[in-house]
Amino acid sequence: MVELLTHLQPVPPDEWEARLAADREELFRTLYERSFLYRPDNPFTLSSGKTSPVYIDCKKTTLGHCRAQYLIGHLLFHRIANRDPDGIGGLTLGADPIGVATSLVSGLYRRPIPAFVVRKETKGHGTKNPVEGDLVPGARVIVVEDVVTTGASGLRAVQTCRENGYEVMEVVALVDREEGGRDRFREQGVPFFSFFTLSDFIAHDRETRAG
Repeated sequence: MVELLTHLQPVPPDEWEARLAADREELFRTLYERSFLYRPDNPFTLSSGKTSPVYIDCKKTTLGHCRAQYLIGHLLFHRIANRDPDGIGGLTLGADPIGVATSLVSGLYRRPIPAFVVRKETKGHGTKNPVEGDLVPGARVIVVEDVVTTGASGLRAVQTCRENGYEVMEVVALVDREEGGRDRFREQGVPFFSFFTLSDFIAHDRETRAG
């Protein structure tokens, strides 16, 4: 029987930067291999309504790859932990596995950050909560996204959080398609960070095809 790992092994302080850089590179490779789709002859329709030959199907990684789930949680936890947020989550469905992965890793480090889910539509029964989870009143939260295009989904989550009395500290995405989302968040006074951009994947794809 394999012993259950209930905590992470300590890493010397001088090795943390290299460790996180390696995790980031591994996550990038996994996203490229599993989620980067290039279809010039049959372009994809994006959430914005525009078409593109390139699509990042993050859910194939965030839901379908266990190692990537850990990497996402680990990278996000170490980005936000020192700011002591009270919760992490976003608009269902893309944000859900990201928030849960980060919350799980925070528990392994014994610095828990609860996950939450912003509903697209409020239920007509039960508690009718637009934000599901166990956030404290006035919670300071991180909103997450898998892919940001125009920022519409993220802004919807930000608005719902604010309407329910929560303070949004930052929006964090795995991938920024660089189609205006960053500017829209800035206009709403919300800091934005992405681990990768669409340009990163396109450049890597060109190098891969050329090699």
